[in-house]
Parts: sequence; C-alpha cells; structure tokens
Amino acid sequence: MKVIRGLHVLRFAVLSVAIIHIIQSQSFAQGYGRFMPYSTVGAGLGTASYYGDMAPYRRVIASTFRSMRFNISGEYTRHFSPRFAGRVSLTWARLAGDDYTQNKSGSAANHNFFIRNLHFRNDVKELALTGILNLVPDQPKSRFNAYFFGGIAFFAHNPKARLPVDETAIEKQKWVALRPLGTEGQGHEGYDKPYSLVKFAIPLGFGISYKINDRFKIGGEVGMRFTTSDYLDDVSKNYPASAVFLSDNAAENGQIAQTMSNRSLERYEARRAQGDRTDILRKYLNLDANTDPIEYLRANPNVLGVRGDSPKKNDSYLLGTIKVAYILPYTVKCPPLK
Repeated sequence: MKVIRGLHVLRFAVLSVAIIHIIQSQSFAQGYGRFMPYSTVGAGLGTASYYGDMAPYRRVIASTFRSMRFNISGEYTRHFSPRFAGRVSLTWARLAGDDYTQNKSGSAANHNFFIRNLHFRNDVKELALTGILNLVPDQPKSRFNAYFFGGIAFFAHNPKARLPVDETAIEKQKWVALRPLGTEGQGHEGYDKPYSLVKFAIPLGFGISYKINDRFKIGGEVGMRFTTSDYLDDVSKNYPASAVFLSDNAAENGQIAQTMSNRSLERYEARRAQGDRTDILRKYLNLDANTDPIEYLRANPNVLGVRGDSPKKNDSYLLGTIKVAYILPYTVKCPPLK
C-alpha cells in the first residue's frame, strides 16, 4: 500500500511540475518585456522650440511658443528588460527665432533685442542614441507606461536668414546661409574660425506610452537637446568692424555679409518685411514723434551694444512629439524547404 501511495504522490508531483512548466513556457512565449526582449519601430510628429540669443530661458513661455516650429522623426527601439530599452532615432526639426516677434510687445520684451532685429531659420538633422528607463515595469498585461530617457545625439545644422526688402538689395527675400558670410567676422584675422555645422548634443526627457493592442502603441514625449554650439542662430558675440567686410576679396559677398550682420537700420521687421518698426523704436529709444529712429540709430551706433546675448551659454532646443509604434513579431517564421 505504501508503494502504491508513493507512486500516486510521485505521479502527482510530476504532473504538477509539468503543469507549472507549461504555464511558465506560455508566459515566456506571450510575455514580451518580462521574459522575452522585443523590438518596435515607430514614427513621430510634433513641435520644435529653440532657446538661445533670440529666445532666452528667462522668458521661457514666450521662447517656447512664439517661434514654435515642427519636427518629424523615425525610430527603432529594442526593449531589453522590463525596465530598460535602447533606441536609435532620426529627427528633422525646424528651429526659428525672431527679435521682432519675441519683443514687439509685453512687459518682459527686451528693447535691445528688438532694436537688433535679427532672425534665423535652421533645419536640424539629428541622429540620437538614447537609453530608456521605464518607471512602470513592461509586462504582458501592462497598458500604460511612463519613462525617462537620455543619451547622445549628433546633428547637422545650417542657419539661414532672409535678405532685406530693398530696391538696392542684390536679391530680395531669399533665404541665405549665414555661416559662409561670417556675420561676426569669423574667418578673418583677429576673429574666430567659422563655426562647425556638425555638433553633438545631450538629449534628456520624459515620455508616456499606451499599448492599444498586441501590435501598436501610441505615446507622447518631451525632450530637451543641450547642444555644444552657440551658433544654431548664427549669433554669439559682438558686431565686427565694418572694415572686415569691406576688405573681403569677394565684394558682393562682403556686401551681403555686412547687411546680414547688422539689421538694426531696417525700418521693417527683417523676417517678413511687414511690420513697420518706427513707432515701437521711438518708444523703446524714448524719442519724440519728430525724430526718425532709423536716422537716430545711424548717428548713434553705440546704442546697439553687443550682438549676442550670452556667448558663454550654448543654444538648445525642445522637441515635443506624438508617436505611433509597431511591435515587431517575436519570432520570424521561415518558409518550409521544398
């Protein structure tokens, strides 16, 4: 009897182990994130805001929203564990800044920036490698997740601005690249070398995601890019001496460079040439109604001060993105051999 009872116990133990093994195997097969790494591919669309010499942090609301542009991205993410994932992404972000738009009104408007009258547009192409830390473990039944991310990014950029509208201008309202012009004297004796158009940045941010079903996720993400360049806007230091441009071997290029370096003597806003600055300039310069502010600035160039706002602080940009991701199958089924 003891032998038979022992056999029953052994049979029950073996059956229990087998059931547990089957359950664990099914969990392993079905539970991406908990037991099995998986991958996603995705795309995103969102906003881009720049912070720098034309949009300082001290006016964070105006800097974020008044010159907001767009970004488009694509990415591949590998989820290694419930807590950690790695991502490679490509992003095209348009950044912009405009002294007129930022400072034409408001109690915090910077009068010196309005007088300066600079603007720019910069299409940034970014390759980023980031690590993702999930705040909620990624498990089979999890729908909602939140995460932090950080890493390194390499980007190419090329700041541009519009030529002024003027009958004597070489060209009208055309976007021209600013780096070759050396608007702060770069490339000339006694001045800095031309700045690099390829730099790296540190991306840091926060995101949330929601799993719609076994194949798709949607989410939102906000991330700063702290760059190693102060020239996303082509502005950093001082106005160069006018003789720098006159001595340029290419007379036409020197004329354009001088025009693009100092836009303070233009009566209209530099970017769109629509807003007449006369009345606001009178107000900011404390001039009477009979004084032409443009002629006043021409006679008093010392009013301009420095060209850049913070030469020791690099520029940065903020990306806000809505994303859709596709969860790749865990295994690839090979076709049968014939």
